[in-house]
Amino acid sequence: MAQQEYKVLSNKMFIYKGMVLTFHELTDTNKEYIENLEHFEIRESDVFLVTFPKSGTIWTQNIITLMYEDDFPEEVNLNRIQRMPWLEIIPKNKDYNSRPSPRLFCSHLQEHLVPKGLRNKKGKIIYLFRNPKDIIVSYNYFCKYMLTFDAYKDMDETLDKFLSGFLFGGSWFDHIKGWYNNRDKFNILFLSYEEMIKDLRSVLVKISEFLVKSLSDAAIDKIMQKVTFNNMKSDPKANYKFLPDFIMKKEGTFFRKGTIGDWKNFFTVSQNERFDKVYQDKMKDFPLTFTWDINE
Repeated sequence: MAQQEYKVLSNKMFIYKGMVLTFHELTDTNKEYIENLEHFEIRESDVFLVTFPKSGTIWTQNIITLMYEDDFPEEVNLNRIQRMPWLEIIPKNKDYNSRPSPRLFCSHLQEHLVPKGLRNKKGKIIYLFRNPKDIIVSYNYFCKYMLTFDAYKDMDETLDKFLSGFLFGGSWFDHIKGWYNNRDKFNILFLSYEEMIKDLRSVLVKISEFLVKSLSDAAIDKIMQKVTFNNMKSDPKANYKFLPDFIMKKEGTFFRKGTIGDWKNFFTVSQNERFDKVYQDKMKDFPLTFTWDINE
């Protein structure tokens, strides 16, 4: 997707250098803020979780904050956004520079927009990816409940926006290729949502080792129990039900199914063929592999 410097897409969303973001009266997220993130000072202890939207962000955010609970015992009753906010979505009158170390951040930013300090292998980045067909299905449902997003009328329109790169996050193709192709510039760990579904314990060990967190088997077991789908769905600090009604409809949820291959229940034959044609063209020779079915 050709990068547009800046364009307002609707009363809710704008695009800046290929990245689609949301306006909101409670945040200072705008062109100037995103532009200045290049100069955001990175600390050695900073941890970033980077994802394309609907790739398992909230699940992994919960895992990381649980791994750092002992570092911030005074924050144990805070919700996950308070403990691990989005770098690019900054509440009004908030200064992330004042946060104590180690700072934990989530981000949906594309690689070329992140603070330049990260490119010196300062801080740590966990990049979580997911098969894009399941992302599309999840996004199609999610945008109907998230009032800060443009809502699309059906799967056809959501697929159109995904393939053209005009939904929140911008182009998935540019996002994953940008991060993977520039991986040598960063201190980065790549993980897939599907490997988390299939073998969560081994992924928790990978994450803890990457973050240099010396967690016992008992501590890993405790985190595993807390981050099961049902437990997170009912955890008021992790399920995002704390978001106000003017941001997300009450019937909305960040946790729908938590499975692999659900796209088969929603894609028509023609939609699947259309996606595959674009995917094969844009992702040829790309080395990362994706799991499209729970039985793979």
